Amino acid sequence: MITARQNKVGSGFVACHHLFPWLLASATTSQHVIVIGAGFAGLSAATSLAQRGYRVTVLEKNEGPGGRARVFQAQGFTFDMGPSWYWMPDVFEKYFGRFGRRVADYYELVRLDPSYQVVFGPGDAVDIPAKMAELRQLFEQYEPGSAARLDEFLKQAAYKYEVGINRLVYAPSRSLLEFADPKLLLDMVRMDVLQSMHTHVRRFFQNPKLLQLVEFPILFLGATSENTPALYSLMNYADLALGTWYPKGGMHQIVLGMVQLAQEQGVSLEYKQEVQEIVVENGRATGVQTAAGFRAADVVVAGADYHHAEQHLLKPEYRHYDETYWDKRTMAPSSLLFYLGLNKRLPKLRHHNLFFDEDFQQHAHEIYEQPQWPSKPLFYVSAPSQTDPSVAPEGCENLFLLIPVAPDLADPEETRERYYHQIMDRLEQHVGETIRDAVVYKRSYAHRDFITDYHSYKGNAYGLANTLRQTAILKPTLKSKKVSNLYFTGQLTVPGPGVPPSLISGQVVAGEVEKEQGRGRK
Repeated sequence: MITARQNKVGSGFVACHHLFPWLLASATTSQHVIVIGAGFAGLSAATSLAQRGYRVTVLEKNEGPGGRARVFQAQGFTFDMGPSWYWMPDVFEKYFGRFGRRVADYYELVRLDPSYQVVFGPGDAVDIPAKMAELRQLFEQYEPGSAARLDEFLKQAAYKYEVGINRLVYAPSRSLLEFADPKLLLDMVRMDVLQSMHTHVRRFFQNPKLLQLVEFPILFLGATSENTPALYSLMNYADLALGTWYPKGGMHQIVLGMVQLAQEQGVSLEYKQEVQEIVVENGRATGVQTAAGFRAADVVVAGADYHHAEQHLLKPEYRHYDETYWDKRTMAPSSLLFYLGLNKRLPKLRHHNLFFDEDFQQHAHEIYEQPQWPSKPLFYVSAPSQTDPSVAPEGCENLFLLIPVAPDLADPEETRERYYHQIMDRLEQHVGETIRDAVVYKRSYAHRDFITDYHSYKGNAYGLANTLRQTAILKPTLKSKKVSNLYFTGQLTVPGPGVPPSLISGQVVAGEVEKEQGRGRK
């Protein structure tokens, strides 16, 4: 959706180039950067580089922007294909603020209340309130004295968020010297980097339901709570304190806003342009090869899957890592997704619904410790039509169902169908009515689709797991060590998986390009 203001900006940009052709001539004197991929990280890197004076072209293999945050429409329904949680609103404001803009210039945000619903079993569901006073009361109901402990838990999490999100994640993590600041080292000790989430949260809470509530964000970070650093309690601050938000029109509105901003900065975006090779001569990338021919560049930024870009777009002599290295990485989960359009409403659902009605630890074990299709999976249901009537026809419901599963699994249709009926049994039990006979549109999506659409390594959905051994400088480096002008951005490098980290990743890479390759204008 392009607003009148955006049309005015766009037409003004074109008019300036028509009236003042010297602008085009001067642009040709800028260094040219090719960014591979129009996901969050690629768009962030491209826009940040254009602001620095580079001439930037984004080449995207798919038919539109967004990467995993693409959108599709069917039978009057609008389905966000990937990310559905809007956390860390300050990160988005900071991003747009770098260009003198605000989030509100591109899309409208609403805070959800309740933030989400947690289903613990038949007849046992609880809404997680947005207001802190109500949240404290809820904790107190489950475990007397836990409200005060929640205050302390979130106080520590707020400190981790402030240092982690506003300082550490903007570090390129290419050298230990980046962390040599004594204050920063002290901050890292205070952030419990060496303590596990499992140990940390049990210092505050004992009730099993409260433990599930505070541990659920790490289910998507790529490890059990025993193997996840307590640093990531910052996610609880993002969840419980900063709140859960929704951009009207769907998550793809963020992508459209980023595309509009990129175009305002002069970025050129080209779709259905899959890169087949990063061409290197004498240790320097000279451009990329596509089906349409060779495209010259002074700098290449790979915002596509890191493994694919390095192992398939580069010749062997220019690869820093080998397949053994990649095979030993701990990947975040993949997902089995279902996009459903219903011809009726489900009043018992909230916008976000977490089904914790089976064993949390068993499901985590079957993702991370002994990878297999889960025996009794937890699952998540997003019903954005509960908040936004524009995403479904009148009187209808738009559902997005997700089961986190181990990467690198075969996903034949019969497996997908088996899990569809398994979770629909439980969903129907919760809402107290039939759903399957109301489905007028259905689409599934899993490992092989992630591989086909995104060249996703092992079919993962979220990137590299945030384990201690894959934190900061221990992640794959954002700069090639064999190609002097090749950089990587996205969820397989720093700072890690998720939409806000991907936004930050693009900005960090742009800073490194400027530092090492000079300002964009020659």
